[in-house]
Amino acid sequence: MRTRYLKVAAPLLLVAVLGAACGSDDDTPAASGSSTTMEHHDSGDAGVDSKPAALRAGLTSLLQEHVYLAGAAIATAVGAGGDLTAPAVKSAVETLDANSVALSEAVGSVYGDDAGKQFLELWRKHIGFFVDYTLGGATGDKDKQATAKKALDDYRKDFGAFVDSATKGKLSAEDTAAELQVHVNTLIEAIDAVLAKDPSVFPKLRAAAGHMPMTADALAGAIVASSSDKFSS
Repeated sequence: MRTRYLKVAAPLLLVAVLGAACGSDDDTPAASGSSTTMEHHDSGDAGVDSKPAALRAGLTSLLQEHVYLAGAAIATAVGAGGDLTAPAVKSAVETLDANSVALSEAVGSVYGDDAGKQFLELWRKHIGFFVDYTLGGATGDKDKQATAKKALDDYRKDFGAFVDSATKGKLSAEDTAAELQVHVNTLIEAIDAVLAKDPSVFPKLRAAAGHMPMTADALAGAIVASSSDKFSS
């Protein structure tokens, strides 16, 4: 499966942006990736050059990039006082959205354009909820943050239903929703650290990104299992 890679140095950009947002030179220990509740699905890839392996690698790259670019966009927005029209914020958001489009194109290349568009709509919504949570924290609006967390909870169910349908039940809605809970929790912890100007944001964001290979592995396995004709040699 063909995936489009963004030619950006997301982790390096993040270090520069978060360094300014946190305003600290303290060294912090690296964190390991989070555990996952999602079951492993064997995609049957015999070697690194196989189509299933390429799918897994592409999804891993794009999902990890999503976490780092989301962190960069959030830190930039906080640094700009929540002004989403600031040039740096707009650039960060546009780069993050390009990653979302790339993910939707990966989905669409297997399941068709309609599925790709549905994925993109859901994916953009969940990013918007993270933005709302961030803006609520930046302005002291606890109700806005609570509403955003409730919306993220609803999103997990909606996205789980989408994956369940697309993969013909190879990855259940319940397993997907549980997996997304880890993504939501780890990214919210990183956002809270950005808002508090806490240097622990670095290992927390690394932990959030470290969880993505497991997500990619499960998604790739289910996609291959449900569309094996597209991945045969």
